[in-house]
Amino acid sequence: MNANMKNIAFTLGMLVLATSCVSQSDTTKQTQSSPAVREVATSETVATIKIDGSSTVYPITEAIAKDFQADSQNQTKPQINVKFSGTTAGFEKFCAGETDISNASRPILQAEMAKCDQNGVRFMEFPIAYDALSIAVNPQNTWAKEITVTELKKLWEPSAQGKITKWNQLRPSWPDRPINLYGAGDKSGTFDYFTEAIVGKSRASRSDYTASEDDNSLVRGISQDPNALGYFGYAYYEENQAKIKVLPVNNILPSRETVEKSQYQPLSRPLFIYVNVQSAQKKAAVKEFVEYYLEKAGKKVDTIGYVPLPAEGYQLNYVHFSRGKVGTVYAGKSQIGLTMGELLRREGQF
Repeated sequence: MNANMKNIAFTLGMLVLATSCVSQSDTTKQTQSSPAVREVATSETVATIKIDGSSTVYPITEAIAKDFQADSQNQTKPQINVKFSGTTAGFEKFCAGETDISNASRPILQAEMAKCDQNGVRFMEFPIAYDALSIAVNPQNTWAKEITVTELKKLWEPSAQGKITKWNQLRPSWPDRPINLYGAGDKSGTFDYFTEAIVGKSRASRSDYTASEDDNSLVRGISQDPNALGYFGYAYYEENQAKIKVLPVNNILPSRETVEKSQYQPLSRPLFIYVNVQSAQKKAAVKEFVEYYLEKAGKKVDTIGYVPLPAEGYQLNYVHFSRGKVGTVYAGKSQIGLTMGELLRREGQF
């Protein structure tokens, strides 16, 4: 699609958005009460695009931002600041109107939607990849060949704090050695997802572990600690296979194949970006960057180490962006065990 056609499609989409109406009582979508939308002039320039949120999604967005800035065909030449503070912290900034795009490793929640609505921040939601949350240990760990969901729950539930502190307490055949835990901080969407998927309740976790929203910090800790066990996004394992060892969960290894076949459950999950509608309408750089992102995401996701969506998923994203589809298809709720097929079905009905 050439630039003129993209502009036309986007403008028509935003006109549809401006004239549509959705009740706020439906938590799946936001109210649509902003002023009439104008077409972004191609001569308009914006100095900075601000992006924050998930450390899991960060490598994808950072790589696409670098490619965009290096692409001689992009017209706006913005400065793109990509940071990570965790999905939850990212939504706090996004819903306060402080960022243009928010990376997220889970869907936006109802309380976050209410905060966005309170501040007049309307958003568009785009799934851009799948992740396989990975359970990792130090390569010197010769005893743990795999682990079960039941054992992970026993290890990470709040009642385990100060009590389950050795490997042989999980499995008698494992050694009488301390088990040192590493995991996501409580501002992370990975923390929300892992606790609900494994413990059964979001944010229910023991707290006596090394916590960080920086996955590279967790990798370093595990790689230097023979007694370590931790969890983080699959791309960080892919990048550091020489330093850490991943464990099969219920005898299933995380991989592109096991995610696509819906076998690596319940630790497979979709990853998202959220775009501030006003930023996309009024800032030419944001509009151009999002179009570029949605076009390039599939190939870049694969090179980073996550699992790309089928081509249909990226096509739906582009259609939704051009038509100005506002809100979320997930009703402000977490989505444990959501398969690619179910994700595409929901997106297709949006």
